Amino acid sequence: MTRTVLFDEVGGPEVLRVVDVPVADPGPGEVLVRVEAIGLNRAEALFRSGGYYYPATLPNSRLGSEAAGVVEAVGPGVTDHRPGDTVSVLAVSGSMSDRGVYAERIVVSANDLLHRPAEVDAVTGAAVWLSYLTAYGALVEVGRMAPGDHVLITAASSAAGVAAIQMANHVGAVPIAVTRTDAKRDRLLAAGAAHVLTTAEGDLPERVRELTDGQGARLVFDPVAGPGLAELATTVARGGMLIVYGWLDTRPAPLPLNWPLHIVGYGLNLLLEDEGQRRRGEAFINAGLRAGTLAPIVDRTFDLVDIVEAHRYLEANNQLGKIVVTVQH
Repeated sequence: MTRTVLFDEVGGPEVLRVVDVPVADPGPGEVLVRVEAIGLNRAEALFRSGGYYYPATLPNSRLGSEAAGVVEAVGPGVTDHRPGDTVSVLAVSGSMSDRGVYAERIVVSANDLLHRPAEVDAVTGAAVWLSYLTAYGALVEVGRMAPGDHVLITAASSAAGVAAIQMANHVGAVPIAVTRTDAKRDRLLAAGAAHVLTTAEGDLPERVRELTDGQGARLVFDPVAGPGLAELATTVARGGMLIVYGWLDTRPAPLPLNWPLHIVGYGLNLLLEDEGQRRRGEAFINAGLRAGTLAPIVDRTFDLVDIVEAHRYLEANNQLGKIVVTVQH
């Protein structure tokens, strides 16, 4: 048996429960992983509450996409991994109801694993891949971020926002962080933001133009969308790119009119489904981890038995960077 987080109805964090379930044997192309740490993501709170783009399969829905641990067994046909390997898990294909990683042990596709170097601890291994590969794929593969580019990053205190700040610095670009109030300004500057702007101050486009000699940002990296997208688009430099990688505001987004403008809706699956992009992304991020220029900020850790409190903290939106749940065996 293995402790696993399940929920039987959509709702607040209190619907989550930790129960013992049987451990399955890995089938063809699958791997059994002993989980040591789990990375939390806002999509999981949306999924649990019924606000995600696809619904949970109830009852006994699982949850979660990102973890780190050690391979315990492999199924037939698995040759890239063997028992004892340290790995990260990025299970973003299929439904979380079936493939969720909030558990002591999980069976996942071998394709969901990334090799975790010995020097990368489990907490870091559970905090890095979803947010950093998202930022890499959007900004480097799609946006062609280059030295000197001004990069505007909204929801900058999120894990993906912090990843984008570090990634911009890693290539010599200029990260401009956007947050709601002054509460996180100092922490964002410490995380590497060249400038911090708050939406509470108003007139974001004008302040971006002041920072960019009137040109605007060549890249804008946004997970919010909604009605504010039209104003946000006016911060983009002529011929620049607005990359939307989430929909935290699910209201309709009007079509921006400051053409010429490239608008891209980005999802991590675009990278994971392309072998070349995935290989380049892993190499880029591993190089940054070795150099210390890419380093996930873990705001707080919780134990698996405290998953309800962990989700309450996630929804309070006071963190900078990642929330990680550790698993004691």
